[in-house]
Amino acid sequence: MSMKQTIIEKLTEEFHPTHLNVIDESELHRGHAGYREGGNSHFRVQISSPMLDGKLRVAQHRAIMDCLAVELKQEIHAFAIEVSPSAG
Repeated sequence: MSMKQTIIEKLTEEFHPTHLNVIDESELHRGHAGYREGGNSHFRVQISSPMLDGKLRVAQHRAIMDCLAVELKQEIHAFAIEVSPSAG
């Protein structure tokens, strides 16, 4: 399974998002530290979830990073998080 798919599955299971977009930005970092041929090293996550609503940004980011702790420690070099309020 690709890292992108792993991120999608774990975040979906944990947060039941109303919106989730996972972007592999690895190619934008070709030639920079942490770049690996084939991608799967640099990601941007855009997420909306009622489970994140009302939390401070640091708490939102911490919850997402805790959910992906293994991947962040072992595989992912760079990880950007954008949290938007959920619709509804």
